[in-house]
Amino acid sequence: MISTRIIKFFNKIFPPIEHPFNMEMDGRMTYARWEYEKAGDTIACYGDAIAQRNIFAGKRVLDMGCGAGGKSLYYASLGAEHVTGVDMVPRYKEQSESFAEELGLRDRFTFVLASAYELPFPDESFDTIIMNDFFEHVDRPELALKEALRLLSKDGKVYINFPPYYHPLGAHMTDVINMPWVQLFFTERQLIAAYEELVRGLPDEQERLALRFSTDSTGKKRFTYINHMTIRKAKRIFKAQNIRFEYYRELPLRRFLAPLTKVPFIKELFVRMVVCVIPKQG
Repeated sequence: MISTRIIKFFNKIFPPIEHPFNMEMDGRMTYARWEYEKAGDTIACYGDAIAQRNIFAGKRVLDMGCGAGGKSLYYASLGAEHVTGVDMVPRYKEQSESFAEELGLRDRFTFVLASAYELPFPDESFDTIIMNDFFEHVDRPELALKEALRLLSKDGKVYINFPPYYHPLGAHMTDVINMPWVQLFFTERQLIAAYEELVRGLPDEQERLALRFSTDSTGKKRFTYINHMTIRKAKRIFKAQNIRFEYYRELPLRRFLAPLTKVPFIKELFVRMVVCVIPKQG
């Protein structure tokens, strides 16, 4: 396929991006350890408005889309009373619990294999609910948000941050595709074909493919690891649920690009992260 050849060509031009899948495959670092080391950077996107320790210290925390638990355990290290991580990938349970033992945090961490749409907890079970790089992945984000608000305590807060789909790396394929904004130039079918060829022969080839794609009832392969979450789409979801924000920011890729994040139609290309804090509604 010519699109795959073009992507391979640009892979030689743009430098590779350090990706946890590749680091784990090479034996340099587990996915859980990588998450733990990067968690502080992602929380820092809230800026000086919210101190990290105030989000977690003494709080009952729910980490939606916790992955291998590294982020959850970072939150526990900041003094959380208990952190519950939720994810749908079975193999992350063993890795997260093993890492919790290694860090001496096993008594303050629980991994739950469940859907974020219907969690096995009573109302108002958590003081802090965090959706870090989650909102752009879940198939029905509106249902996950509704469930989060059900589980949120009276004085609790939901913390959401996500890169919009038209972010330079918003296709989430940087483990094997280096080209920025690749999703602007190629169709979903072309991207899937290129990804399949680029991971062919890797030790974890099948795991990567199963995580990223699925086949629908017509036999067509489609993305299942991202939902094409744009800023406009997120705002429609928030509006439909009458969400009241305590804090909302659209962070630019670079400070000098900030004016472009105010321009309709092209702003989606230059926002690095959408960040918001949502208190209990009603």
